[in-house]
Amino acid sequence: MHDTDAITLASQLCSRLCHDLLSPVGALSNGLELLADEEDPEMRQRCLELLEQSARTSANKLKFFRLAYGAAGGFGDRVDVTEPKAVIEALAADAKRVEINWAIATDSLPKPAVKVMLNYAQMGLDALVRGGTLDVGAERRDGASEIVVRAAGPKVAFDVSVGKALEGLLPADGLSGRTAPAYMLSILADSCEGELQYQLSEEALVLGAVLPG
Repeated sequence: MHDTDAITLASQLCSRLCHDLLSPVGALSNGLELLADEEDPEMRQRCLELLEQSARTSANKLKFFRLAYGAAGGFGDRVDVTEPKAVIEALAADAKRVEINWAIATDSLPKPAVKVMLNYAQMGLDALVRGGTLDVGAERRDGASEIVVRAAGPKVAFDVSVGKALEGLLPADGLSGRTAPAYMLSILADSCEGELQYQLSEEALVLGAVLPG
């Protein structure tokens, strides 16, 4: 990757982070303003509930960004699967109308596999605009991590440019906050001689990965 491409990727990932945090952080600000001016006990309680929900959503998103985009400091080379599972469950709770099914056959995963699992889960949740089921599977086999995420529901939505980014077919200068995570995964997979793939139908979006190491 050229330096300019790396800068573009970092910039777009930052844009995605800011975009996703804008709503809950903005709600926190609004809630504090309302709380400062409100004297009715019932309304103050509603303000506190809004603040609690917004703070929880912000914290969940930051946990996601730490593991999905960042270096995940504080963890070793492998991450206990309870960590990404908790993050995905929190994101699905915020998305609403999404049921998660787990098929995890390992206690821990390398950091690159965790990044793939989390970003795939986010793509799956984004695709379930009208709710549905999110199946998340992972296992270690023959020295490699295998990840699969299946999002099924009515009107599954998936931007084809995200698919092109996963396949490494989208140029860096064409990145956006929406496609940057997929582009990052394609670089990650290339670095470890792994493989990413996806399949889209009217019923479901299936995302798969095999990452050696």
